[in-house]
Amino acid sequence: MSKKYDKRHGGPYDRGSADSYYRRSGCPHYYETGTMISPKVEADHMTKEEIEAYYAGFDDNEKAMDFKEWD
Repeated sequence: MSKKYDKRHGGPYDRGSADSYYRRSGCPHYYETGTMISPKVEADHMTKEEIEAYYAGFDDNEKAMDFKEWD
């Protein structure tokens, strides 16, 4: 049974997924309420669970191979 993660916009899972989608390297972070509209929380202020969620989003997108097509 796979673990369920909160996939809200700007959350750790979402940001990990987005970093993979845009082919950025993994650098755990998230936004308190929404991407770019609230304070950014960096890895050194994240819990172990938040960092796990970030990498789950990153890894899930890598497995799906859903990447931005740059024209």
